[in-house]
Amino acid sequence: QVQLVESGGGLVQPGGSLRLSCAASGRIFSINAMAWHRQAPGKERELVATITNDGYTNYADDVKGRFTVSRDNAENSVYLQMNGLKPEDTAVYYCSAGVRTGVQSYYFQYWGQGTQVTVSS
Repeated sequence: QVQLVESGGGLVQPGGSLRLSCAASGRIFSINAMAWHRQAPGKERELVATITNDGYTNYADDVKGRFTVSRDNAENSVYLQMNGLKPEDTAVYYCSAGVRTGVQSYYFQYWGQGTQVTVSS
């Protein structure tokens, strides 16, 4: 019913930048919060940044000042601008969105398939 597709991952040197994109499609009535998460090898998945449909944002402490989350409500999309990347940012990055598929439905969290970000020299 609803699909989230991420793009923009890749290999970057320490100190470099990447911009991740995530587009939601399908049966979408409304979207509330959208978020980015990441999972490094051998670690739990962690929340990186969130943004509400009003544009309020929140970040994990270790990405504050380096990452910026934004969204385009008309395009049902969320973005993550990552600057000053460090090797410890290496992970698979996932987007998520709380989506209502109809006027009488509840919000359900959907996930993308993930995109790999590798920070290495």
